Amino acid sequence: MDNKKEQERNEVHKAIWSIADDLRGAVDGWDFKQYILGIMFYRYISENITNYINDGERKAGDTNFDYTKLSDNEAEAVRDELVKEKGFFILPSELFCNVCKEAKNHKEDLNEILEKVFRNIENSAKGAESEDDFSGLFDDIDVNSNKLGATVGKRNERLTKILDGINSLNLGNYQSNSIDAFGDAYEFLMTMYASNAGKSGGEFYTPQEVSELLTRLAVVGKTSVSKVYDPACGSGSLLLKAAKILGKENVRNGFYGQEINLTTYNLCRINMFLHDIGYDKFDIACEDTLISPQHWDDEPFEVIVSNPPYSIKWVGDDNAILINDPRYSPAGVLAPKSKADFAFIMHSLSWLATNGTASIVCFPGILYRGGAEQKIRKYLIDNNFIDAIIQLPDNLFFGTSIATCIMVLKKSKKDNSTLFIDASKECVKVTNNNKLTDENISNIVKIFTDREDIEHTAKLVSNKDIAENDYNLSVSTYVEKEDTREEVDIVELNKQIDEIVARENKLREEIDKIIEEIEV
Repeated sequence: MDNKKEQERNEVHKAIWSIADDLRGAVDGWDFKQYILGIMFYRYISENITNYINDGERKAGDTNFDYTKLSDNEAEAVRDELVKEKGFFILPSELFCNVCKEAKNHKEDLNEILEKVFRNIENSAKGAESEDDFSGLFDDIDVNSNKLGATVGKRNERLTKILDGINSLNLGNYQSNSIDAFGDAYEFLMTMYASNAGKSGGEFYTPQEVSELLTRLAVVGKTSVSKVYDPACGSGSLLLKAAKILGKENVRNGFYGQEINLTTYNLCRINMFLHDIGYDKFDIACEDTLISPQHWDDEPFEVIVSNPPYSIKWVGDDNAILINDPRYSPAGVLAPKSKADFAFIMHSLSWLATNGTASIVCFPGILYRGGAEQKIRKYLIDNNFIDAIIQLPDNLFFGTSIATCIMVLKKSKKDNSTLFIDASKECVKVTNNNKLTDENISNIVKIFTDREDIEHTAKLVSNKDIAENDYNLSVSTYVEKEDTREEVDIVELNKQIDEIVARENKLREEIDKIIEEIEV
């Protein structure tokens, strides 16, 4: 990135921080971010549809055409065509730029205007193929909330400030090919929130560099794929990494994900749009993946990337029919009710294409605990589904210091072995957290790709040896840590001890003399 672009990027980040900081004084925690992201999304789709219409009309010969200045009645003529092509429609009077321009003149009803605009945008997709992608998208932006202010006037004053702040962001334009600025601004805000909100913020956000590593592992050797899937997609950062690494045009049939949290589900859909993923190129569902998966008709998936919640509770064997679910039944046992980790892993494996790769962040306990988890590990190893286990550094994720691991699954391996990688030192320290650099990521991917033994770093272990180790998959079981202790010279050490003892005896003699003098 050149210096000018980097400077512009930093200015955008600084401006977002300023808006968030001002809003945070009134709106606590997660809520403040929803308003900023929601209004940013509103600006994005307004500019998206405006540029799309303007480009078409100007190429047709009307070089001065400007959709923002068209009357609503004139615009209605192209509503159906635009919904079919773009998935939504916005009247000129309801575009972000026009609402923003008039905001100061609506001190008593700006909230009502915004509420109406948001509903109209959602309703424009009703009955169209894009309906599911827009339904309830603005639900979390409560423009009538007391959190914005005790009175309507104060709420509208704060809404005006948010509109002005988002309007002032230098997010570039389509002609300069800088549309990624919207996506970058989103990622910055998510990182800013997660790093300040601790565990609650980190639950639905995977740091960008971890997303990068997971996705690079899953697409090794591929220049294009059919579909990408995340069964616990959060705000969508892992899905979008595939778009960045491969190029969104090289994910031919789109991006699929499922998220149980309604607010995060809405954010994920917004994130797709902000990264210029068309409505017909993503399918995000809101449901419990483990008991109500929503993409049966779309699987299998060539690339699966996921950072599922660690050791959450689930219904498990309290639901008698789950053991017959084709995702879980092959292992002959369900993940424990108190720890759903292997349920996510079995789900991902079941939906993985024969030529596919799944890259999943794991809680370390699942690699060595006994009981049902050991039986599932036995199934995975005996059937040669685990390609690699990678030990990550600690303190990579917001809100937890746990050193997590990555499990890589494949259905068509060339050998009957599992690669163990100790990447715990592949990081740099940034404030209280560790961070993966581009060099760290490249190193890990190279070790993974080369699939060779490296002393103290990597070990290719036969599945037979793993079975003899009771199916223990802890990296430390197979990769011996380097002994960094210095060699001790026993002769020199004894000499130092003798000197210390001699000095101690001399001090005791001096203390005894002082005590004798005092007693006399």
